[in-house]
Amino acid sequence: MDEPYIIKFNTHADDRGKLVALEEGQELPFRLQRVYYMRGLSEDKPRGYHAHRNLLQLVICLSGSCNFLLDNGRQTFDFHLNSPDEGLYIGNYMWREMHQLSRDCILLILASEKYSPSDYIDDYDKFIEEIKTHA
Repeated sequence: MDEPYIIKFNTHADDRGKLVALEEGQELPFRLQRVYYMRGLSEDKPRGYHAHRNLLQLVICLSGSCNFLLDNGRQTFDFHLNSPDEGLYIGNYMWREMHQLSRDCILLILASEKYSPSDYIDDYDKFIEEIKTHA
């Protein structure tokens, strides 16, 4: 149960634009198994409300902005994402909620595991019970 943190990416910029490269063992603190993105989000419809048993993620806000509320059962963390030049690392057993998603928000998620429904904990009380055995 790592604490979440922001990773600042090395951005290469010149008059042609910007380039950001992410490499395993550098900016990406896990082996990449899955990539997905979210778009067409609604500010009045929060997302998330779950945790993962094994999955590690790096979330990058490519466009727009959003707020993440993260909770490890002992402490809460608030992050505002609004830059494609940084990513939010979210470890396992971290409850996540996404709020105030701007209409133009696009979230790119890099994940350490392939999709597995059994990895999800979507009940907060069950999450709290489970983390007591994993602390």
